[in-house]
Amino acid sequence: MALSTLSSLFKLSTFTLFFLVLFGPSYGQLSANFYTTTCPNFRSIIRSAVNTAVSNEARMGASLLRLHFHDCFVNGCDASVLLDDTANFTGEKTARPNSNSIRGFNIIDTIKTQLESQCPGVVSCADILSAAASDSVVALGGPSWNVLFGRRDSTTASLSAANSNLPSGASSLSTLISSFSNQGFTTNEMIALSGAHTIGQARCTTFRNRLYNDNNINASFAASLTPNCPSSGGDNNLSPLDSSPTTFDNRYYRDLINQRGLLHSDQELFNGGSADAQVRTYSTNPTTFSRDFASAMLKMSNLNPLTGSSGQVRTNCRRTN
Repeated sequence: MALSTLSSLFKLSTFTLFFLVLFGPSYGQLSANFYTTTCPNFRSIIRSAVNTAVSNEARMGASLLRLHFHDCFVNGCDASVLLDDTANFTGEKTARPNSNSIRGFNIIDTIKTQLESQCPGVVSCADILSAAASDSVVALGGPSWNVLFGRRDSTTASLSAANSNLPSGASSLSTLISSFSNQGFTTNEMIALSGAHTIGQARCTTFRNRLYNDNNINASFAASLTPNCPSSGGDNNLSPLDSSPTTFDNRYYRDLINQRGLLHSDQELFNGGSADAQVRTYSTNPTTFSRDFASAMLKMSNLNPLTGSSGQVRTNCRRTN
């Protein structure tokens, strides 16, 4: 090969490398400015709808946050959790951790309808979930994070992955650590993300076994729960996940130290194990908790997104185009 040709190839390769380092690849990228020109008002539309929903029912903030989590932990943040079952398709809504549990689909539908009227076929359902989760936390007094956008929507879902990837309220500390590690999270990030339980409520069926069988539960706390969660019946009766369920704060960790965790998996974070020290830190340092939670949420919202030409932008979040 001629020296002039080698020189030209070297210059081309050097330019290409410089371009990639400076600008990054044009695919597989999320950006805070993804919709700046195609749907400039999308954030205000989502935020307004979330604020209205949370104002009408504070619990909805926790539900939208949880919906995002249950989406991202199953093959990435791709809105697969929103797909309805059909005669020829089984989605994730009937998985054990989701059935009769996750909610907020109507809020996502409302947001999608509003966005479709403003900028048809532009904003993905996966991006709506990510934005709504952040806005829900802020609406309840929690921290914000710089949500990135550009996700596209899956055309498939996985019932089996939903059953295997999502930890349950009966999980042990080792199971929690393993479950989050499988998604790339450290133990400290798992503990921070568990702080999402500072808002919202849980059904009796998810904590009944702890109430009547665990020995690391505050006696007066247990007694206060039994009328609403008898040993049989009342499966869908609700109890708050911490003592200030409509405010995003660090009360969850303070409750754990007093053995007032509602779920077995909650109290596992403070039960003489490796998570105890971090729980103590968050119980006395709300600013540290808020910072770590926001950082971990940003990381979670970027799990394995579909970008570029992968997937699609659904016009209806409940079904593929």
